[in-house]
Amino acid sequence: MIDTLNQDTICAISTPQGMGGIAIVRVSGIKAFDIVQSRWQGKPLSQCDSHTAHLGRIVNSRGNLLDEVVVTLFRAPRSFTGEDIVEIACHGSVWIQQQLVATLIDAGCRAATGGEFTRRAFANGRLDLSQAEAVADVIAAQSEASHRLAMNQMRGSFSRQLNDLRERLLHFVSLMELELDFSEEDVTFADRASIIGLAQEILDVIGQLASSYQAGNVIKNGLPVAIIGQTNAGKSTLLNALLHDDRALVSNIQGTTRDIIEDTITIAGTLFRFIDTAGLRDTSDTIERMGIERSWSSIERARIVLWVIDPTAPTAEIEQLAAQIVPRCEGKQLIAVVNKADIDTHNNPQPILDATLPHNARTIHISALNGHDISALEQLIVDTAALPTVGQNTIIVTNARHYQALTRAHTALDRALQSLHSGTPGDLISQDIRETIHHLGEITGEITTQDILTTIFTHFCIGK
Repeated sequence: MIDTLNQDTICAISTPQGMGGIAIVRVSGIKAFDIVQSRWQGKPLSQCDSHTAHLGRIVNSRGNLLDEVVVTLFRAPRSFTGEDIVEIACHGSVWIQQQLVATLIDAGCRAATGGEFTRRAFANGRLDLSQAEAVADVIAAQSEASHRLAMNQMRGSFSRQLNDLRERLLHFVSLMELELDFSEEDVTFADRASIIGLAQEILDVIGQLASSYQAGNVIKNGLPVAIIGQTNAGKSTLLNALLHDDRALVSNIQGTTRDIIEDTITIAGTLFRFIDTAGLRDTSDTIERMGIERSWSSIERARIVLWVIDPTAPTAEIEQLAAQIVPRCEGKQLIAVVNKADIDTHNNPQPILDATLPHNARTIHISALNGHDISALEQLIVDTAALPTVGQNTIIVTNARHYQALTRAHTALDRALQSLHSGTPGDLISQDIRETIHHLGEITGEITTQDILTTIFTHFCIGK
């Protein structure tokens, strides 16, 4: 493999920091069984089959009992890393966890670095690079949709599609280069029309994968939704209603919210990031004015804008806000949320909204205070987001590195296609095809460098 790891046997706590019912300490390497055996009281590990669990005791270097544990054995190559692995399930005491790692290090282990177990899995051919990256995404998944995408990638769906593209491109370039070898005999091995059709087909697939990144990034990190409106329109009450928690301070005093309050919630399997903002009004208060500037800025980074409208406010005030809000929402999805449906009012802001809102804007009437039609608003937000449905075999790009590689591959292949149309010599076309293959190989790790590997795996948690 490209990545030559040393032969140290490594260990680390693989469960989250802190105290719990149990904790898992993982040991991987050529001496994993021998090192654990030196601290083990129970059935000799050399006599135990792979993928079996055994109850016993762990002692420290002085022979004093540390804990009663369960060890699970995985013999190479049938393990996550491809090496011998022992996973020790101990009681969740922080002290026990620390002492267990210390006694393993004393017996010959080295403390694992961030992502070292997964990096060894990659180096030993258990995972390709895109699958290895998906391991971190599975751990970090905050919604059903992001979890499904990560699992699909970890199972190799994305890799198989990329490998299929690379195989077809390799066949493509082999025909082109075979012609070069027989150029003096004027032999043609590849029908130009078929070659152009193949190049266009592959270009379309790469383009579709690259264009899916925008939706994939949203699914992975959450779709930003800005909640804006005048003071006392009920923005903070709405945030609390959506989160089902008293996250934001609510008061009938104007200007209570002076800074950005952000929190996340999963709706219909998709993660949304709601941003509550300071109320929009003219004010001489310096701090509040700074908060209002941040309110306007929040629109820029939002995909969906909820304009919360107080129907009891003067018509002129709603018109003035519309003139300020609507232009800033160009390119965004705008939902006008007419709040306070629980209050009788003679004002009807609908004519103003009909006259000022863009054609694709939505309007809904709710009461954030008593929860009236909050579920309908949630569904409207999901419908407005219009994110693709994530099934068990859906492939959507969520990784910026993959997107960049796909973009470069698309550029190189598009250049080759244009050359095919213009009759450019085959050696130049072949060079562009090989560049396309190179960029696709960067995603799976067929082509990589130590610097790239270090950058990727150091972002993993210790123990994974």
